[in-house]
Amino acid sequence: MFVVDWSGNVRPLETTMATPLLERRMQAALASRGTSGDAIYNAARARAHAMNLTGRVLEFGAGTGTLIAQLVADGCTCTFTGADLLPRPAGIPGNIEWIHADLNAPLPSPDGSFDAIISTEVIEHLENPRAVFREFSRLLGPGGRLLLTTPNQESIRSLASLIVRGHHVAFLDESYPAHLTALLRKDLERLCLEAGFEPPVFSYTDSGAVPKWTSVTWQSLSRGRLRGRWFSDNLVAVTRRA
Repeated sequence: MFVVDWSGNVRPLETTMATPLLERRMQAALASRGTSGDAIYNAARARAHAMNLTGRVLEFGAGTGTLIAQLVADGCTCTFTGADLLPRPAGIPGNIEWIHADLNAPLPSPDGSFDAIISTEVIEHLENPRAVFREFSRLLGPGGRLLLTTPNQESIRSLASLIVRGHHVAFLDESYPAHLTALLRKDLERLCLEAGFEPPVFSYTDSGAVPKWTSVTWQSLSRGRLRGRWFSDNLVAVTRRA
């Protein structure tokens, strides 16, 4: 597979990063199959439907195509394209386009190709979030919308990990090199500003593990009353290209 780097040079994928690091990232991608948890998908689906998405939609980091399939099953009539480091999944409907590419580099799609981009739990895996946001801006036409999820660094669990273990909980050594970049809400606001997007609107998955007892959630302990930023493992950001 070949990719186009940020300077416009075409090169084999294996030369875009050190081979051992590429292999470890590929192993991590294969292990997860690029899929996320139900709470993340449910939050993304709810926001996507609230946005009344129409037209051409890119799932940037589509994994096995799970979210696309869910949105189609929900009745979304958009024209979907999936892009991922993983190859086209077997069984994905033929009318779904697929771009097999390293998401650290620009996609082989013309400017303004899409009306909306959905990217769930991807930005934290990539090397240069600013370059990725510039790519989002390039791929979207004016008024194009972006829906993005990423680990929530401002939860009680993540902040406790930062104090006790020196890093946010989703970015400790056991998560490297799959998870590279921890982004706060302020970081996402700045990325949007720099890349020509409106200020993002944030919401949360309302699903969060209790520190040290990760099989238990705040929501199960509180009968759903503990919600939002302090008690969610992941956030959702929605914005629009100016």
